[in-house]
Amino acid sequence: MRKSILTLLSLFLTAFLLQAGPKPQFDLPKATLTLGTNSLSAQIAADDPSRERGLMSRTNLAENEAMVFVFPRPQPVAFWMKNTPIPLSIAYVGPSGRIFEIHDLKPFDETPVPSASGAVTYAIETPQGWFAKHGVMAGSAVGGLPSPTTAK
Repeated sequence: MRKSILTLLSLFLTAFLLQAGPKPQFDLPKATLTLGTNSLSAQIAADDPSRERGLMSRTNLAENEAMVFVFPRPQPVAFWMKNTPIPLSIAYVGPSGRIFEIHDLKPFDETPVPSASGAVTYAIETPQGWFAKHGVMAGSAVGGLPSPTTAK
């Protein structure tokens, strides 16, 4: 009985937190990113509003689905998981398409995860563990990235 009550409370809390956040974005343009022999279908967040919302309020992300954040110029970045209930991994990528670093992100964690590099042009979010599972690491190349000139 106690376990059922805790489960119901957990479901209620999750539903409440999702309602408090923005609606998920599903209507962004898409790109197919290639990483070695792997590919990702990525939504493109290339302006401030779409970058700020990111994957907030999404309750699932398919295995080979991602979001790519495009910045207009190389810069330091930091990401957090506000209103994001699914565990993600993020790769910070430079202008040449090489991955600088990869981090795992915890659901709802509002602690910023800053880039070590000040020259990030792209950030790619995937289901947590996707990069490790596919042998993608710092130094790997990403193909199919949108031009930074598309960013606003």
